[in-house]
Amino acid sequence: MSCLFCKIIEGSIPSAAVYQDEQCYAFADIHPQAPVHVLVAPREHIVAMTEASEKQSALLGHLLLAAAEIARAKGLAKGYRLVINTGQDGGQTVDHLHVHLLGGRPLHWPPG
Repeated sequence: MSCLFCKIIEGSIPSAAVYQDEQCYAFADIHPQAPVHVLVAPREHIVAMTEASEKQSALLGHLLLAAAEIARAKGLAKGYRLVINTGQDGGQTVDHLHVHLLGGRPLHWPPG
């Protein structure tokens, strides 16, 4: 498979692992936009939210709960942001669904 995140998840491309379980793998973003910037990706290859289906609803919920667990472990009690970019206009640059966990500084709105 040629998917960058699939290669990271399988271990053929090195990453700074933050969290992992049977459903997802989380790693530090190589271009962090905040002091804490973690990507939480499902082990199952899903291109984007536009490709997700009802059968993956439990997995999608699991990604959010994993991100919350990582936020607690990272000490983000003052707050954090979860982002899922979808499609080119949404800022998605890797065609593998993932949740951005951003925190460690005040995050302003709108995000840009």
